[in-house]
Amino acid sequence: MVRNKLTAFIEIARHAPPRRPVEERVKDWKEVYVDLPEDVVQVQAARCMDCGVPFCHRGCPLGNLIPEWNDLVYRNHWKEAIERLHATNPFPEFTGKLCPAPCEDSCVLSINSDPVTIKQVEWKIIDHAWREGWIKPNPPAIRTGKKVAIVGSGPAGLAAAQRLNQAGHWVTVFERDDRIGGLIRYGIPEFKMDTSILNRRLNLLEQEGIVFKPNVNVGVDITADELLREFDAVILAIGATKPKDIRVPGRDLKGIHFAMEYLTMQNRRCEGDYIPDSEFISAEGKDVIIIGGGDTGADCLGTAHRQRAKSVTQFQLWAPPPKERAPNNPWPELPYVFTISAAHEEGGTREFCVSTKEFIGDENGHVRAIRAARIEVEYDEHGRRRAKEIPGSEFEMPADLVLLAMGYAGPETDGIVSQLGLELTERGNIATDAQKMTKIPGVFAAGDARIGQSLIVWALQEGRDVAKYVDLYLMENQRDSGQEKNCAA
Repeated sequence: MVRNKLTAFIEIARHAPPRRPVEERVKDWKEVYVDLPEDVVQVQAARCMDCGVPFCHRGCPLGNLIPEWNDLVYRNHWKEAIERLHATNPFPEFTGKLCPAPCEDSCVLSINSDPVTIKQVEWKIIDHAWREGWIKPNPPAIRTGKKVAIVGSGPAGLAAAQRLNQAGHWVTVFERDDRIGGLIRYGIPEFKMDTSILNRRLNLLEQEGIVFKPNVNVGVDITADELLREFDAVILAIGATKPKDIRVPGRDLKGIHFAMEYLTMQNRRCEGDYIPDSEFISAEGKDVIIIGGGDTGADCLGTAHRQRAKSVTQFQLWAPPPKERAPNNPWPELPYVFTISAAHEEGGTREFCVSTKEFIGDENGHVRAIRAARIEVEYDEHGRRRAKEIPGSEFEMPADLVLLAMGYAGPETDGIVSQLGLELTERGNIATDAQKMTKIPGVFAAGDARIGQSLIVWALQEGRDVAKYVDLYLMENQRDSGQEKNCAA
């Protein structure tokens, strides 16, 4: 342990969890990171410097009590630590694995040093709690009789379900896929988080009284009117699953797929599902080009490595960020800097300032190459950047498989959204008031469907927030009908 915690941030260097060797991990689907021993994590927690204003709170949408549970871990008070962590975060095992940790970017230490390993401490707290048997079903003692339908079982839907169930309402979660979990289940590769971690939490939620109904496409298998008749409130947590497309010649060629289609198939195989080779999207032995440079693109990159692609190239439209913070990007803002993810460490090529102009096909109608051009960045009078093609910079690159990972344009609207006649924002998201209610009384929206594509930690906070407003709505209506209020979120 640390002799003097007050100076630990000076005397002890940051020790993040190591990644498994590249040559080992690309041969399987096991998690990339190796957990640190508890005694090492306790020493790392001691680096939390008891700063006067903990800016890590600013970086965490959930408002996690980070300095408190860092100190409790350092002092070996693990049970108190999980109580403080669960006070704000319903699923710390998800964020401990998947969150990009904006809290660490806001850590006061990161002004001129390496931040505290907050994410690793968080994971170790929940991991310790599960192993000690402290995480047990805790169903509510009293039920209100109110019924809530949640459409979508991603992080926002699950967070809302957990909080509303604890408030005593009967909660049913509908999911159009064959398994519960949404993006966590089918959008996150196994090498980032093993699905056993998700299944463990889902089993607990079921034991607490939440009803999960997979294979139900709300808007098709059950109409909006049926949902409104059966439930007292409805939450739309359907995500922002409409992918951004690219409109260039040759887009209709075979071998061009959206990233989520590709990732979902591999996740299904990891789950043990049988998918015929003739239907399965595989990168094995192929020249792969990924268009898009965000987290989804990196997930595709890591997946292609494990499928033994011949080559993988990632196209990004804009120039790479600087290696260090620019003067107009000061702490504690999220740093816009160049990073190397675990997938990039495993291989592949990153091409910046590239604009795709055409997909070139073979005689069988399958993509065989991409024609692209280099661009330079210009700024208009309002400071908005524009891509300008550099004359004579066109080039052609072989491609047997093209994966489109350019982000998402908002929620799909051809189902329950259109049936309800809901309004959309300028960005194509579901419009709500300040209490996250749509124009239809009793119908709420949360998560990416409401705010657009974002981080898992924002989805969890959206779910917790909407649960609070749904509870207030239900109990206000109960008082108006002469019934006594007996719960609150």
